[in-house]
Amino acid sequence: MMKLRKIISLEYVIALIITVFFYGHLDFSWLYFMVFLLLPDITMIGYLLNPKIGAVFYNIGHSFISPALLLVIGFMMSSSILLMIALIWLAHIFLDRALGYGLKYEEAFQKTHLQQIT
Repeated sequence: MMKLRKIISLEYVIALIITVFFYGHLDFSWLYFMVFLLLPDITMIGYLLNPKIGAVFYNIGHSFISPALLLVIGFMMSSSILLMIALIWLAHIFLDRALGYGLKYEEAFQKTHLQQIT
Protein backbone atom coordinates (compact mmCIF):
# COMPACT_ATOMS: atom_id res chain seq x y z
CA MET A 1 0.00 0.00 0.00
CA MET A 2 2.82 2.43 0.84
CA LYS A 3 4.41 1.98 -2.59
CA LEU A 4 1.10 2.76 -4.31
CA ARG A 5 0.66 5.85 -2.15
CA LYS A 6 4.11 7.09 -3.24
CA ILE A 7 3.25 6.51 -6.91
CA ILE A 8 0.00 8.43 -6.54
CA SER A 9 1.81 11.26 -4.79
CA LEU A 10 4.48 11.34 -7.50
CA GLU A 11 1.79 11.58 -10.18
CA TYR A 12 0.34 14.64 -8.48
CA VAL A 13 3.78 16.20 -8.08
CA ILE A 14 4.35 15.77 -11.82
CA ALA A 15 0.93 17.30 -12.56
CA LEU A 16 1.83 20.23 -10.27
CA ILE A 17 5.13 20.75 -12.10
CA ILE A 18 3.37 20.69 -15.47
CA THR A 19 0.77 23.19 -14.25
CA VAL A 20 3.46 25.51 -12.90
CA PHE A 21 5.37 25.16 -16.17
CA PHE A 22 2.36 26.28 -18.21
CA TYR A 23 1.68 29.09 -15.75
CA GLY A 24 5.22 30.37 -16.25
CA HIS A 25 5.15 29.74 -19.98
CA LEU A 26 2.07 31.97 -20.25
CA ASP A 27 4.08 34.63 -18.38
CA PHE A 28 1.55 35.10 -15.59
CA SER A 29 2.40 36.95 -12.39
CA TRP A 30 4.28 34.87 -9.81
CA LEU A 31 3.07 37.28 -7.14
CA TYR A 32 -0.54 36.37 -7.98
CA PHE A 33 0.42 32.71 -7.96
CA MET A 34 1.86 32.95 -4.43
CA VAL A 35 -0.95 35.14 -3.11
CA PHE A 36 -3.80 33.01 -4.47
CA LEU A 37 -2.33 29.50 -4.25
CA LEU A 38 -3.97 28.77 -0.90
CA LEU A 39 -7.26 30.56 -1.67
CA PRO A 40 -9.23 27.34 -2.32
CA ASP A 41 -8.68 26.42 1.33
CA ILE A 42 -11.27 29.08 2.22
CA THR A 43 -13.76 26.29 1.48
CA MET A 44 -12.78 24.71 4.81
CA ILE A 45 -14.92 27.37 6.47
CA GLY A 46 -17.87 25.00 6.08
CA TYR A 47 -16.36 22.86 8.83
CA LEU A 48 -17.28 25.63 11.27
CA LEU A 49 -20.91 24.59 10.76
CA ASN A 50 -20.52 20.81 10.75
CA PRO A 51 -18.53 18.02 9.06
CA LYS A 52 -21.19 17.33 6.41
CA ILE A 53 -21.37 20.93 5.19
CA GLY A 54 -17.61 21.21 5.57
CA ALA A 55 -17.06 18.19 3.31
CA VAL A 56 -19.45 19.56 0.67
CA PHE A 57 -17.79 23.01 0.61
CA TYR A 58 -14.29 21.53 0.67
CA ASN A 59 -15.06 19.09 -2.15
CA ILE A 60 -16.54 21.85 -4.32
CA GLY A 61 -13.32 23.83 -3.97
CA HIS A 62 -11.03 20.83 -4.38
CA SER A 63 -12.63 18.92 -7.23
CA PHE A 64 -11.04 19.12 -10.68
CA ILE A 65 -14.40 19.85 -12.32
CA SER A 66 -14.63 23.64 -11.87
CA PRO A 67 -11.01 24.56 -12.62
CA ALA A 68 -10.95 22.18 -15.62
CA LEU A 69 -14.09 23.81 -17.05
CA LEU A 70 -12.61 27.22 -16.33
CA LEU A 71 -9.43 26.20 -18.16
CA VAL A 72 -11.39 25.11 -21.24
CA ILE A 73 -13.50 28.28 -21.21
CA GLY A 74 -10.34 30.35 -20.76
CA PHE A 75 -8.76 28.73 -23.81
CA MET A 76 -11.91 29.06 -25.90
CA MET A 77 -12.30 32.74 -24.99
CA SER A 78 -8.56 33.48 -25.03
CA SER A 79 -9.00 34.88 -21.54
CA SER A 80 -5.73 35.27 -19.67
CA ILE A 81 -7.47 35.90 -16.35
CA LEU A 82 -9.53 32.70 -16.58
CA LEU A 83 -6.47 30.69 -17.59
CA MET A 84 -4.46 32.15 -14.70
CA ILE A 85 -7.21 31.40 -12.17
CA ALA A 86 -7.67 27.86 -13.49
CA LEU A 87 -3.95 27.08 -13.39
CA ILE A 88 -3.53 28.43 -9.85
CA TRP A 89 -6.59 26.49 -8.72
CA LEU A 90 -5.34 23.28 -10.37
CA ALA A 91 -1.87 23.80 -8.86
CA HIS A 92 -3.47 24.04 -5.42
CA ILE A 93 -5.41 20.82 -5.92
CA PHE A 94 -2.35 18.97 -7.27
CA LEU A 95 -0.28 20.19 -4.30
CA ASP A 96 -2.94 19.07 -1.83
CA ARG A 97 -3.24 15.67 -3.48
CA ALA A 98 0.55 15.25 -3.56
CA LEU A 99 0.51 15.83 0.19
CA GLY A 100 -2.25 13.24 0.64
CA TYR A 101 -5.23 15.56 1.03
CA GLY A 102 -8.07 14.22 -1.05
CA LEU A 103 -11.77 14.84 -1.34
CA LYS A 104 -13.46 14.55 2.04
CA TYR A 105 -16.03 12.14 3.38
CA GLU A 106 -18.69 13.50 5.73
CA GLU A 107 -17.51 11.51 8.73
CA ALA A 108 -14.31 13.46 9.37
CA PHE A 109 -11.81 15.81 7.76
CA GLN A 110 -9.16 13.07 7.94
CA LYS A 111 -11.22 10.64 5.83
CA THR A 112 -10.40 11.23 2.17
CA HIS A 113 -10.78 9.44 -1.11
CA LEU A 114 -7.00 8.87 -1.08
CA GLN A 115 -6.58 7.53 2.43
CA GLN A 116 -6.99 8.52 6.03
CA ILE A 117 -4.66 11.36 6.93
CA THR A 118 -2.57 10.48 9.94
